[in-house]
Amino acid sequence: MAKRKMSLAQKINVLRAGVMGANDGILSVAGIVVGVAAATSNSYSILISGLSGSLAGTISMCMGEYVSVSTQKDSEKMAIIAEKQHLEDDFKGVRQDMVDRYLKQDIDPQLANQAADELLADDALDNVVQEKYGFNPKEFTSPYEAAIASFISFPTGSILPMLAVTLTPVRMRIMATIIAVLIALAITGYVAAVLGDSNRWKSALRNVVSGMLTMGVTFIIGQLFAR
Repeated sequence: MAKRKMSLAQKINVLRAGVMGANDGILSVAGIVVGVAAATSNSYSILISGLSGSLAGTISMCMGEYVSVSTQKDSEKMAIIAEKQHLEDDFKGVRQDMVDRYLKQDIDPQLANQAADELLADDALDNVVQEKYGFNPKEFTSPYEAAIASFISFPTGSILPMLAVTLTPVRMRIMATIIAVLIALAITGYVAAVLGDSNRWKSALRNVVSGMLTMGVTFIIGQLFAR
């Protein structure tokens, strides 16, 4: 049986799930261990808290990706069904909608009509769906692949804050964890922006700031219950 090849868009979606899973693993578990470390110096308690957070977060992230991508996939299938029916019931109306869409982009009327005719003459349903909804009807992102990417990446990301907080001396552990986590968050924020084709440095900075706020809040809470 031939192995299904993933398209570039599908690979990017799986990578996105992996990067975001790692990012959440770093941030969520860092918040937990920094908060617990602020309350107690007991390394066992800190490690158990981090492991518990990692396990809960892994399951939550995995199921969240599965449900989210499944919902998106179902919506895309319904859009395809609706457009197929629309083409059967009102082909001229679909053509006019496509022409109007081009005209709104300041395309010459003659070219707009020519483009609509060519697209509708060659695999009309696929072209209409891509033009109207922006996705390829022949390429669906797999909820299983996204879930597996998150299942692997979340605990992988959570390893960093747990190692930093448990392997460094007691007096340095919180600061060492914060520094390690902020560097990692800057990297995942940058990579996420590359995959999403958005501003790299803005995304990295946003990630770092959110990490600082998360760890700051949990540190303060931990201090309130310090023994």
